[in-house]
Amino acid sequence: MAVSASYFLKSAQLNVAEGNWGRLWLLLALFGTIIACTRVRNSMPELFLWTPLLFYTLSIAHGGVPIFLPVWWPFSHYNVRYGLELLPAFAIFAPLAVLSVIKHVQSKNLQIITTVAFFAFVLLSYGSIWGDPICLQEARANSRTRIALETELAAYLKALPQDSTLLMYLGDHVGALQGAGIPLRRVINEGNHRVWKQPADPEGLWERALASPNHYADFVIAFEGDPVSKQVNKTKVVSLAMIHVFGQSQATIYRAQHED
Repeated sequence: MAVSASYFLKSAQLNVAEGNWGRLWLLLALFGTIIACTRVRNSMPELFLWTPLLFYTLSIAHGGVPIFLPVWWPFSHYNVRYGLELLPAFAIFAPLAVLSVIKHVQSKNLQIITTVAFFAFVLLSYGSIWGDPICLQEARANSRTRIALETELAAYLKALPQDSTLLMYLGDHVGALQGAGIPLRRVINEGNHRVWKQPADPEGLWERALASPNHYADFVIAFEGDPVSKQVNKTKVVSLAMIHVFGQSQATIYRAQHED
């Protein structure tokens, strides 16, 4: 739990600012939280802003949700954006800490200096990540091969008949449909079933299309390891093309074998 909490707090810190600027934000937020707990009445609503810390600590430690940071092992970018959940807490409690200091300073000149110093700190900390925030770094690092795969797949999908219906899992590569200009109303996907039917909905459109793709779709797009590749009835489809991109799962386009 301690390691999980430290990784989540570090991701929050890196989302606010780099290096010592981020550490100062975290220290100010923690100091402001202590002040809220000890001196401010009716502070419980504000304390709920720290709820993501508990949620993600439990998720990382016991829910199989990893966070990879470029400054800590394994020195990569993955789910760093989760730290954004603490931005509201920083926005409330860091100024509260500074306000408490200003109120306890007797000299007007020192109050003005403290106020100006805080605004300068805000500007400098934001300047440290201006143009290249860590969430943008994560998007760039994790999308290179994904974009390459989706671009190549989109080129194939554009060549399909415009009135055709597709069967595809949208959880990973919906960008290929966007690139091909295919509206989602033409795609049977994992959202086409009754969610209140648990654990499965045999009568749902998604499940029926997987079992008999030739009755519901004209083409099937499967990515190695996704629900379509694992569950679709492959005796009812014929492979048309396979797309290989380094670092991504193989994509296969099938044509449904319609009965005469």
